[in-house]
Amino acid sequence: MPQWIHLGTLLRPHGIRGELCMEWYADSPFLMDAPLRLQLGQRPPYSVRIVSHRLHKGRPLVTLEGVDDRTAAEALRGARLLIHRDSLPAPEDDEIYVEDLLGCAVLLSDGSRLGRLDHVEYPAPDKEIWSIHTDDGKEVLFPAEACFIEGFDLSDPDAPTVTIAPPPGLLDIYLHDSA
Repeated sequence: MPQWIHLGTLLRPHGIRGELCMEWYADSPFLMDAPLRLQLGQRPPYSVRIVSHRLHKGRPLVTLEGVDDRTAAEALRGARLLIHRDSLPAPEDDEIYVEDLLGCAVLLSDGSRLGRLDHVEYPAPDKEIWSIHTDDGKEVLFPAEACFIEGFDLSDPDAPTVTIAPPPGLLDIYLHDSA
């Protein structure tokens, strides 16, 4: 299991004093006060501290220590905020951290393998889209809503699985071979 969990993504500068708009994936704003790391691209993550945060049009705006102007904020666009797993509450029995599912096998209700979970996109607050890569190289974008997720099996750490029941017609869109 990964030790660092992706908590949010810095989007764009807001104003001229270094404030950044952020996509926040956690339920609690209090996690912004925990020790965090910032990762820009594939560079190694480094410690960062949020010195202030507020909501603006339903999305958090943050100011990071040492980021004092728009140019410095712009350089952080797309950076990921990470939190150590030990700083998070344990998930409930029917919950799991998405980071723990990345790379796992994705099965359909009948037990057949669809592919593997490659990455997650967050097109809107409280919305997740899973990018599932099939064994023959196709991508399926799956709306990760509770009604379409049947369960997880992480009992074998070398072969974790998630079982899904896609909405009718979804797989036809992605898996249909056009001639």
